[in-house]
Amino acid sequence: MKPSRLTVTEKPVKEIAADLLVFCALEKKDKSPKCDRAVKSRVEKAFSLGDFKGKAEEELLFYPEPKEGKAKRILLIGLGEMDPKKDPDEIFETLREAGGGIAKACERTKAKTLVLCLPEIPGFGAEDTADALAQGILLGDYRFAKYKESTRKETDYTGLTTIQFSAGKSVKQVRKGARKGLTAARAACEARNMANEPGNGWTSKEFADHAKALAKTHGLIYKCLEKKELEKLGMGGILAVNQGSAIPPRLVILEYRPAKKSQTIMLVGKGITFDSGGISLKPAQGMGDMKYDMCGGAAVLSAMQAVGEEKPPVGVVALIPATDNMSGSRAVRPGDIIRHFNGVTSEVLNTDAEGRLVLADALAYGIKTYKPDCVIDAATLTGAVIIGLGHHHTGLVSNNEKLTSLVTAAGKKAGEPVWPLPLTKAYKKQIESKVADIKNLGGKDGGTITAAAYLSNFVDKTPWVHLDIAGTAWDFTEKSYIPKGPSGIAVRTFLNLIRDWNNPDLKTDNV
Repeated sequence: MKPSRLTVTEKPVKEIAADLLVFCALEKKDKSPKCDRAVKSRVEKAFSLGDFKGKAEEELLFYPEPKEGKAKRILLIGLGEMDPKKDPDEIFETLREAGGGIAKACERTKAKTLVLCLPEIPGFGAEDTADALAQGILLGDYRFAKYKESTRKETDYTGLTTIQFSAGKSVKQVRKGARKGLTAARAACEARNMANEPGNGWTSKEFADHAKALAKTHGLIYKCLEKKELEKLGMGGILAVNQGSAIPPRLVILEYRPAKKSQTIMLVGKGITFDSGGISLKPAQGMGDMKYDMCGGAAVLSAMQAVGEEKPPVGVVALIPATDNMSGSRAVRPGDIIRHFNGVTSEVLNTDAEGRLVLADALAYGIKTYKPDCVIDAATLTGAVIIGLGHHHTGLVSNNEKLTSLVTAAGKKAGEPVWPLPLTKAYKKQIESKVADIKNLGGKDGGTITAAAYLSNFVDKTPWVHLDIAGTAWDFTEKSYIPKGPSGIAVRTFLNLIRDWNNPDLKTDNV
């Protein structure tokens, strides 16, 4: 799928030829919806007949007369009531969902070219309006058809080719917002692409190759620790998980250093490219979805794509411990004891609890090497988080209240909500081992938290947030801009966090 071209124009929409021209309408209690005067008479008539009130996600499609412009079709889309006192993040999400609805309308009408007359939202700037709508349209227009060959038809809809925003007088702000939305959406779609690749199409090598290409394109610093280096460094967790595989493991690292000295955010993403469960074999039903077990790594790497494009004032370093988890003849066995990079020994009770093993080494190595001001990891870590939170919230466990609030705000703005869970000594006690320092399973009770308790042994006092995305990386809450399959979760949360970073003092808020 080729990326859509997004431009901003000052031209009146009547002068622009397009397959679909879109106007937005704001619901007004017991009154005709507020809209652009170009379609006011149409809206008033539809309102008088009870056909259109401007409610959120409400649509009205018609075919214009020649005097109404050059577009083949005109779509009216409702945004609902837009109270200036409404939470800005809720407005952002409403606009993002409207953008997804527009993309779906384009698919229904097979529109390749789109023009959007940007609405004026009371108390909400043109930059944010353009950002939200751009995200929604581009995320909603996503599809993965790379491997469709003999079944592909000429009539298949392949997505939008060009998108134009009619900016009115706010061209500068709209361009800035559209660029931000484009960067965020493309990064999230790249994470979706990685996740959609089959286990034989995306391995540790592909993670490394993609990171190397990003480094070359955007001037980032690339490093990849291969198997021999991992052995020399004593990364027993990554090596243990990889023992049953024919494909060597890698620790892929990308670093962005701003021109001026700043704080550094470290991102770590679980990169298990296929998870069979190892000797603790998963059931056959649903195992095909285990190609998605690298969604944390995909999110981290895709966020670095956006970082490379935007060059923020804060430093960012990303680490992806990458391997598959297979049950070959040398596979790690239940009961084996391993030693991690920082010297902590672990009793492996279940080889299907492998994500924490690879993340542990990456966290310990990254913190020692790069000395970040904070670290956030993302991983499809536990089925327990789905039992607790379903597919609507990402689970969050942290040792720092300030960082928790920053990540929570970034997720809320992205439409990727998180839910904090406690981490106390009682949970840490559940992973104590009689024969090693810790064990990789704490029992059924509080499984998401005990997995995080395992990771807490590798972050020391560094402010840290762990995001368990097992319930949201795929089958995420149904939305107009979220496809079936991988959602690209956490990419835009990371990007919001990085964009809004203001060198906070995190040291005083450790819990």
